[in-house]
Amino acid sequence: MSNLLIPFYGQKTVIRTLLLTNDDGIYAEGIRVLRKAVNSRWESIVVAPESEQSAASHALTLNRPLRVRRIDGKTLAVDGTPADCVMLSLEGLLKKRPDLVVSGINSGANLGDDVIYSGTVAGAAEATLLGVPGIAVSFAEPETTDFDEGASLALKVIETLFEHTLPSGVFLNVNIPARFHGGRFEVTSLGRRSYRDVIVEKVDPRGKPYYWIGGQVSKWRGDDACDFAAIERGNVSITPLHLDMTARDRLNEVASWFS
Repeated sequence: MSNLLIPFYGQKTVIRTLLLTNDDGIYAEGIRVLRKAVNSRWESIVVAPESEQSAASHALTLNRPLRVRRIDGKTLAVDGTPADCVMLSLEGLLKKRPDLVVSGINSGANLGDDVIYSGTVAGAAEATLLGVPGIAVSFAEPETTDFDEGASLALKVIETLFEHTLPSGVFLNVNIPARFHGGRFEVTSLGRRSYRDVIVEKVDPRGKPYYWIGGQVSKWRGDDACDFAAIERGNVSITPLHLDMTARDRLNEVASWFS
């Protein structure tokens, strides 16, 4: 794999370098537009899945080798998940670690419970696990997506991050409303989705049942400070997420069960 090693630094001095990935695939419009915007300020490399990996969550490919295809000098496609892409990049493909990993721009929301299933969020989470700051960026309503506006808003978040230091183990989940219209950035908590008709059962031509996991979102739950509420107000939602999933406020209670 040594022939795939990518130097970030050429003849010119580069102040900031960003690794871009996603779960919509290497040819998705969101990552293309984001890259164009990022390259107007900094330098980037794209390492993204060969094909769509939506809802891949934080899966790593362990039961087969991963193939890496070079598209150009700074664009690599991996036949794996977003987490695969980030791990390969930070632990093998890149000669120098980037200043930031940005996952997105995803075509579709990653709000509330979505963060558990999202490949987009997993890309930022894997970077954080490996010691590089990460953010996930998504459009909340893909049918009215303006990726140029989304990329511009993403740059503002990135610029802010370069002025501050994320706490250890923390990354940002950013969701952009369909039409920002000069709204504001809100720091939010996660809400909860309520689904209906989650499992769709059908019968194939041979009379055997099969199932689709999908369903429709009927409503959301949460207070006025949650991510869903911010999006409904037309504001950008920025949710700090922590890799430590320990329910610390329940440690003593559960310990008492086994004392």
